[in-house]
This record gives sequence, C-alpha cells and structure tokens, in this order.
Amino acid sequence: MSLQTSNPIVIKPPVFSTKRPRLMPRRRTRATPGDRPGIRFWPESERPREKLLERGAQALSDGELIALLLGSGTKGRSAVDIARSLIEDFGSLREMLSADRQRMENRRGIGPARYAMLQAALEISRRAMQESLRETPTLATPEATRKFLLAQLRDRPHEVFCCIFLDNRHRMLGFEEIFRGTIDGANVYSREIVRQTLLYNAASILVAHNHPSGSIEPSPADERVTRRLRDALSLIEVRLLDHFVIGDGRCYSFSEHGLL
Repeated sequence: MSLQTSNPIVIKPPVFSTKRPRLMPRRRTRATPGDRPGIRFWPESERPREKLLERGAQALSDGELIALLLGSGTKGRSAVDIARSLIEDFGSLREMLSADRQRMENRRGIGPARYAMLQAALEISRRAMQESLRETPTLATPEATRKFLLAQLRDRPHEVFCCIFLDNRHRMLGFEEIFRGTIDGANVYSREIVRQTLLYNAASILVAHNHPSGSIEPSPADERVTRRLRDALSLIEVRLLDHFVIGDGRCYSFSEHGLL
C-alpha cells in the first residue's frame, strides 16, 4: 500500500506597509457664545499694544496698561480680562499695585513672575520721578516734591522715615529710607540721619514719614523727633527745611504749620 501525501500548507508572513497612515484633518471647534477670542483675534484698533503705538499710552485704560505688562492670558481669559478682574477685585489700580505678594498670587493668572513684573514697573515709575527731582530745585516746585513723597510713601503697609538730601541750590542729592518700623511707629535716631547728611555733604534736608492709617495729624512723638533732629543738624550747620507726614493722598507740612 502506498502512502499518498497531501499538498503542504504554506504560511505566508504578514505584510507590513511602510506607508504612513493618513491623518485626518483636525476639526476646529466652534467657540461657544460665552467664549471670548484671544487678543490676537481682536480688531487692531482694540488691541492694547496697537492702540498704544497709534494713540499713545494715555489712550489706554488701566486694565489695558496692566494687560500689556502681563503679556498673555490664560485658557479662556485674555490678558485684558485678567487685568480688569484684578482691578475690580482689589477696588482700584492703586490698591492692586500695593497688594502684598500673597494676596496677588492667590488670584488666578498671577504667579511669582507676574507679581515681580508689576512691582518692577511700579518701582521704575518711582525712580523716574526721583530722577526728575534731581534735575530741578526741589523747593522751586513744592507740588512736585509732595507728589514724589506721596508716590514713595503713601501705600507702604508699615511706617518708614525718609530723607531728601539737598545741595546749596536745593537740588536733590539723594533720597534714602533711613528707618523702617511697624504699622504704627518707627524708631528715629538723629545720629544716623546726621551721619547720612555728612556722607552726602548736604547743605539742607527734608524729612518725611508715613502714617499707614491714612491720618496726617502729627503725634507728640513726631513733634519731639522734629525738634531733636533740627537741633542735631544745626550743630553741623545743616538746615532742616521741612518735615512731611504722608497720609492717604495728603501731606502735612511742619513748616507750613509753624512747627519748624
């Protein structure tokens, strides 16, 4: 009997294609009625940067100016939306810029980098005002001096005592924060102020301190410090021209009230 064999079964290996699969085009999702498109989709006349370049910084609202500093928004919120929300939450532009780091960083869209950027912009404006006082006689423009001191001191959360050192033509040689205290007081030492006055070789000085409470009424301690300092400076033939108390948008002048 002969054995009969069947045809062998041939298993072919799988064929792999070397062609890349064709990707389907990504569908664009339509914005819902509540969505607000990013600033880059706004008309050019409404974009803060273009508006500033065409019409000047004074044409921008507070929110638009802050938005330019922030640079960009977050998902679903433009930089202008974030800026306006910040100003609304704090009540005003001034309150927002004077808020401490913790309060700012608790707001959505604000982190350490953006907080630092806003503080840097604020300090630049203070220093620019300080430079303008260096170029002109301080007492020739008393209103500029008051504005400068208000910008420097009125929003400090603690009391600080500062000096403006002047040459014999009443031009500012320097501005120094000499003492820093708590919310209701700062220790002032005449010896340190005399030392700084000699370092600047100043002919006269103006001093100022703030009241975080907003009141500009000088305390009995303020009056005693002023008399002590005036007498100490007279020993080195330097005149104390005035002492300002800075409150909430107002200044009290010792000189104008006959206390110097």
